[in-house]
Amino acid sequence: MNITNNKSNKNNSVLKRTKKINSILEERNINKIIFCVLILVTCFKVLLIPVYRSTDFEVHRNWLAITHSLPLKEWYVNANSQWTLDYPPLFAWFEYFLSHIARFIDHDMLKVKNLNYASFNTILFQRGSVIILDLVFTYGVKEIGKVFCNTFDEHVMFIVFSLCNMGLLVVDHIHFQYNGFLLGIFLLAIANVSKINKQISILYGTLCFALLLNLKHIYLYVAPVFIVWLLRSYCMNNGSFFRRLFVLGGIVFISLIISFGPFISQLPQVISRLFPFKRGLVHAYWAANIWALYIAIDKTIFLILKKLKWLKITRSAVMTAGLVQEESFLVLPTPTPIITFLLTIFSMIPSLYCLLCKKEYFTNSRQFVRCLVLCALSSFIFGWHVHEKAILTAIIPMCVLATTNKNDARIYLILSCAGHTALLPLLYLNNLTPLKILLLLIYIIAIFLAFCQKFNLDLLYSYEYIYVFTLPILTLYETIIHKIIFGEALPFLPLALTSIYCAIGIIYSWIFYYYMFLQYNKIYNQKKKVQ
Repeated sequence: MNITNNKSNKNNSVLKRTKKINSILEERNINKIIFCVLILVTCFKVLLIPVYRSTDFEVHRNWLAITHSLPLKEWYVNANSQWTLDYPPLFAWFEYFLSHIARFIDHDMLKVKNLNYASFNTILFQRGSVIILDLVFTYGVKEIGKVFCNTFDEHVMFIVFSLCNMGLLVVDHIHFQYNGFLLGIFLLAIANVSKINKQISILYGTLCFALLLNLKHIYLYVAPVFIVWLLRSYCMNNGSFFRRLFVLGGIVFISLIISFGPFISQLPQVISRLFPFKRGLVHAYWAANIWALYIAIDKTIFLILKKLKWLKITRSAVMTAGLVQEESFLVLPTPTPIITFLLTIFSMIPSLYCLLCKKEYFTNSRQFVRCLVLCALSSFIFGWHVHEKAILTAIIPMCVLATTNKNDARIYLILSCAGHTALLPLLYLNNLTPLKILLLLIYIIAIFLAFCQKFNLDLLYSYEYIYVFTLPILTLYETIIHKIIFGEALPFLPLALTSIYCAIGIIYSWIFYYYMFLQYNKIYNQKKKVQ
């Protein structure tokens, strides 16, 4: 009997040792792949340094100058440039830190009066800072992959499609922003709070998300998901609700004090900068959401009524001027900020209810990520003055589930293809047309080859295939065909068509993903009965 037990213990010990060795080898291989992909994509980013950059380049240069050259009390007051500081204070501190490195590169970029300053060294510094800070995104990709990817192949697939994400290349490394850095912190927060049985990880994830909110307030839209998830999976676990709630509250409160504390005397001014409701319902280029469809319907009804001579209004809708301003609709009621806010909240409630009240949801970290994606999409679809880049908040975390589940992969394909196509009009210069078309074609082909090989060719329905494969044609029309047919006439038409067509795909993805999310309860109960 003792001999048998000894043999069994030895076998278990050997198995544990083998598993540990395999785990170490797998992590080493993952690290090698991350390194190789990172080197390749970084080389491509370096090649993009001299290309077109948007006004956001000047926005961030101006913020460097404001935080470096002006006293603290003037950071959120200064209006020397139209690009005023309108991110939360922690991002201002981030710019302040960067400015102390920038002064060794080109001190002139830190002069507030040097508007639209873009010396060679300034371009190198700002572009380089985005590339280097993408290491945070790389780390976030690695950590969330370890939590959700079941196999080595899934992990590799997720790494490649995340680090080579087309949307981030367009928005950060051509257009110019720091989304990769922020999304990296977002992924770290998701990865750590998803480790239900690891208290330290949950606290670290909470800190990451608290810092993220103080860096960019757009993540407030997904804050309810984090609150519900932490309350249900952490605070209401092991019978220590108030102690755990106090610890989480303390983390958030300390983060707020560090960020907003120095600006407490000018808090109303800071808040007015963070939430400028006078900017209007839609951005200069419409985000591909419900309001793009709403504007299109308003314009169509107006033209029909005008043709029938039932309306005497002769003015045109200001939304087609491509300007940032307050709008008044021609026929339909004009939405207000409170209406868009209520629509956003009400569209989130069903998913938040499931996460709060149903065990099969609040004990499953995958359902937490799905709820995050749904709420990010809700805010994108119904929000006030939504920027087209906000779609990345849903696409990036959804990728990790898409590599592991066929249903997630189906919606991800449609959502990411439509969302990324909607970003391409940001690159409006003619010399960027080949790059836009090439990026989109490579992305769609690569993603379809990878996902169809893993989940079979029947991944999408026939009409979904047709929708996705017409997206490059839409980009061709927006960049080339429209000018051939109309010349310089109707300049906003191709942009409007892009927003409307991509909005259809994004809203479709949101509806069906919501349906799948709510149906999980039924599927879970059926599996339980079979067992």
